Amino acid sequence: MGFDYINKMPTPSETKQQFPLPKSLREQKRVRDDTIKKILRGEDNRFIVIIGPCSADNETSVLDYVTRLAKVADETKDQLFIVPRIYTSKPRTTGSGYKGLLHQPDSEKMSDMYAGYLAVRRLHMNVIKETGLTTADELLYPEAYEYISDLLCYMAIGARSVENQQHRLTASGLDIPCGMKNPTGGDLSVMMNAITAAQNSHHFDFRGWEVVSEGNPYAHALMRGYTDISGKSVPNYHYEDIRILSDLYAKSGLQNPSVIIDANHANSGKKYLEQVRICREVLLNRQYSDDLKKLIKGVMIESYIEDGNQKVGGGKYGCSITDPCLGWEKTQALLYEMAEKI
Repeated sequence: MGFDYINKMPTPSETKQQFPLPKSLREQKRVRDDTIKKILRGEDNRFIVIIGPCSADNETSVLDYVTRLAKVADETKDQLFIVPRIYTSKPRTTGSGYKGLLHQPDSEKMSDMYAGYLAVRRLHMNVIKETGLTTADELLYPEAYEYISDLLCYMAIGARSVENQQHRLTASGLDIPCGMKNPTGGDLSVMMNAITAAQNSHHFDFRGWEVVSEGNPYAHALMRGYTDISGKSVPNYHYEDIRILSDLYAKSGLQNPSVIIDANHANSGKKYLEQVRICREVLLNRQYSDDLKKLIKGVMIESYIEDGNQKVGGGKYGCSITDPCLGWEKTQALLYEMAEKI
């Protein structure tokens, strides 16, 4: 019974000292932070695309992927604001399976979270250094945010975490936009309550300190589909679904009404090729309705170098070891297509 204490974790300040963000990149991050906030405020008409592997499992292949992505980001910069999805902690429905870079810097070895904290910061840092793109990650562990707080331009709270008090309160103290996913059961009131909590000030315990947050006016909806009582995936990205969300926002009084559509997970039934069709429908809905065009600020796509997925240790370079992803060639074509339709 109880815990075996293995390693004392490095502190956020220690990891930041070991991998400091160069002054030359701080201004670039500030500009990207300002840009994504302007989009969410409706002052910039570009379309946000948060895109990348289901799990950032290997630094070499992730950097290869983001280097390719950076070229497309530059070519479509007048239409799209591309944010690399660098997810380093993975929620597991049953608690088993690969839990991400934070747990296992080497996916084929045992957990080593001390090394994991360093690996996570190094990966996010190297993405910025090599491509100039600031990144997105998931707030799976609120206490982990401070390790990469100076590197991210976007944070998401997952469907399993969105009802959790500590996640909501932590989101209220972030100085970057935070997407709050609808829960796995699909109740949009849960998501709207989470956004409300995140947009307000709170007094709470964070990393052993009594803190007061200012509230995050850029907390917003992230629609990812849901699972019904029979275990069937049900999408919630269709025109009628976003109309319902629009009405909820209108009644809420929340700041900067926005939604990002997650094209995978329950919206696609984890059929990764469906992401192409879903993105097309999202853009069509924006063209059909000015109200939805103002509300739908972007999409989230799971994409890697190779199509599909594999088991841990499968050995296929740039292929997901968690959920299946859209391969690079299809990804590139989809991004160019979206840029033409914005």
